[in-house]
Amino acid sequence: MHKSLKVMTNQKQKWPAEKITKKNIDDLIPYARNSRTHSDEQIAQIAASIKEWGWTTPVLIDEDGGLIAGHGRVMAARKLDIKEIPTMTAVGWTKAQKQAYVIADNKITLNAGWDDKLLNLELNSLEEEGFNIDILGWSEGLPEFAETPDYSVLDGEDLLEQLSDMTRGVKKAIQIEFESEDYENAQDLVRFWRQQGAYIGNMLIEKLKQEQEKL
Repeated sequence: MHKSLKVMTNQKQKWPAEKITKKNIDDLIPYARNSRTHSDEQIAQIAASIKEWGWTTPVLIDEDGGLIAGHGRVMAARKLDIKEIPTMTAVGWTKAQKQAYVIADNKITLNAGWDDKLLNLELNSLEEEGFNIDILGWSEGLPEFAETPDYSVLDGEDLLEQLSDMTRGVKKAIQIEFESEDYENAQDLVRFWRQQGAYIGNMLIEKLKQEQEKL
């Protein structure tokens, strides 16, 4: 177990969420070195979410009112002219713990993924219900989901003919071995005839046929 986590466990430290207190946003102090950015577009999305569902997640502050998590929500509150918001206080956290959580709160969330199949089902269901899915957080339209491949095309009797048509005109290569003393001479000859626009494969076939007929 990580050392800092062991310390918190041994101390039986109370969870910040055990007590929720409303505070004036003017009394909250943003973390000056917060590396997480919030565009105007995202703040508008958070504001739209608050208008739809209300305030669902208290912001996390330290004992002096310093913001640890929830900078975007505070900015959205200002946009909506909300004066007081729910907060929870991290009591007894060290400077390093607060500094680290500012990063962890954002980064761990980004590590999640989507089950595209289930997400597609949920979005379709919401659209059928007439819900405004524009407030779900996508900036440039909803995600596009790949369609299930249609494998029936592989069942046709003319598949081989189709494949033959697709490969017609595509040149193929075979490997030919040369003794080391002939290798450079062969390279020079191939290069020369290619520059002349000759089809070397046909030249080789004709020559091999001639030699075969001598047998």
